[in-house]
Amino acid sequence: MDKSTKRKSWIIAIIIIVVVIVAAGFGGYYVNKKYLLNKHSVRQAVFLTNGQVYFGYISNSDDQIVKLTDIYYLKTTTDLQNSNTDQNKKVSLIKLGSELHGPEDQMYINRDQILFFEDMKSSSKIMDAINKFSSQQ
Repeated sequence: MDKSTKRKSWIIAIIIIVVVIVAAGFGGYYVNKKYLLNKHSVRQAVFLTNGQVYFGYISNSDDQIVKLTDIYYLKTTTDLQNSNTDQNKKVSLIKLGSELHGPEDQMYINRDQILFFEDMKSSSKIMDAINKFSSQQ
């Protein structure tokens, strides 16, 4: 083999290695992203800029519009006779879909309206209430 043939062989080998590395990187990224976006084993608490918190499963957290499904939220009511103290406030867990306007059990939230979201522990009081509600249905 002469010098120019060796050089061409090395250039081709390097190009092939770079292409394989780039392809593996993109493949790993998409597989990992697909896994993360389809991760429905952990419910999240989603905190919005208006103070509302929803509990559900996020399916596209990297997009501008975030989809939340299997949604619950907290509703606070006050005993009107003794409204002076916080002890007279009652908190109840509401399943989305039972409201007067009858929404579907999914929500599309503009990412700009989300302050943050957290994965919930299976041992949390909210998860206990959700599990009790689900078992009664």
